[in-house]
Amino acid sequence: MPDASLPQIPPQELAERLDRGESLQVLDVRAPEKVERGHIAIGSELDFHAYPNSKIFALPDVKELHLDATRPIAVVCGHGNSSKQATAFLRERGYKAYSVIGGMAAWEGVYVARRLSPTPSLSHVVQLDRVGKGALSYVLVSDGDAVVVDPGRHVERYDALLGELGATPAAVVDTHIHADYLSGARAAAARWQVPYFLHPDDAVSPYDKRPGTLGFQPLRDGDTIAFGHATLRAAHVPGHTLGSIALLADDGLALTGDFLFVQSIGRPDLAGRSESWAKLLWQSLERVRRTWPGDFVVLPAHYAGEGERRADRAIAARFDVIAATNAAASIQDEAVFLKWIADHQTSFPDAYRTIKEANLGLADLSDADAEVLESGPNQCAVG
Repeated sequence: MPDASLPQIPPQELAERLDRGESLQVLDVRAPEKVERGHIAIGSELDFHAYPNSKIFALPDVKELHLDATRPIAVVCGHGNSSKQATAFLRERGYKAYSVIGGMAAWEGVYVARRLSPTPSLSHVVQLDRVGKGALSYVLVSDGDAVVVDPGRHVERYDALLGELGATPAAVVDTHIHADYLSGARAAAARWQVPYFLHPDDAVSPYDKRPGTLGFQPLRDGDTIAFGHATLRAAHVPGHTLGSIALLADDGLALTGDFLFVQSIGRPDLAGRSESWAKLLWQSLERVRRTWPGDFVVLPAHYAGEGERRADRAIAARFDVIAATNAAASIQDEAVFLKWIADHQTSFPDAYRTIKEANLGLADLSDADAEVLESGPNQCAVG
């Protein structure tokens, strides 16, 4: 079947349809080891199948794929090439197959925007869900001024959203120097000519103490960012990194970065100092349990799976609920907490050091490099 007539589906459309709960089948035709490193995993009704192209064409009976011929099938590969062959093969046999344009490389750049409830000072609270990585960033708007928090490298996504909201960027913030994806914060701040905020403890490589080459405005514990008639206050919560911060809105939001997730906590081992950073993590957790009100709505920077979503598909939860149900945050004894951290440590990709150094301005990466290094879901949580 010629490519011109081959039915295809854009990855953004696929994500939005899965997110709405449509009962779609996804057939991943990559090699098993690549599927294991990361695959499409969004949607309560997702029907996921993995079968490499090399085996599909050798099947004596296509029914061995266990696909439903009456429902759509999104066929995905690495870059949208071999999926076309599988799509044509299935179409010729009566299946409603569609090739995912750009494959998993394009999937990594898909963002689903979710508008959360406004607050007295914030007219718009938008959570951008980068579904291929389980990474979350935020656009907060007050009186037409916007603060963008933890953006990914696809700055055009944020440009488009700001246009839809009729908002003018006022500042960009990284809650910490990320290890699993390339931050778009510096590029966005330069494009929009606005300040870029970061805690100074994160402006140095945790591996060899080299100072980063990035220009930023320091955001320390208790410092504030005022925009419109809203104010964000920084709370220093080291442990995942030395400079990790949470951003607190007076009217009930806590953007916790990689410090605290809905069902876990940020891993303290990414710089090779797990024991000492785990103790910092405990101290940060103890501090916020003493000082944060239970009705704070926690908005984290990552999630691990569909189980962390609310009914509205957002990743968020009240702080008192997290403190009671999160396996790490509910531990009340330091020794038990430190043992839990040690018992749940797992390996993380070698690419994380390279990504962190690039985010510090200590390494230059091409778009092709970024695509390879960022592939797969985040591994920033303990467990």
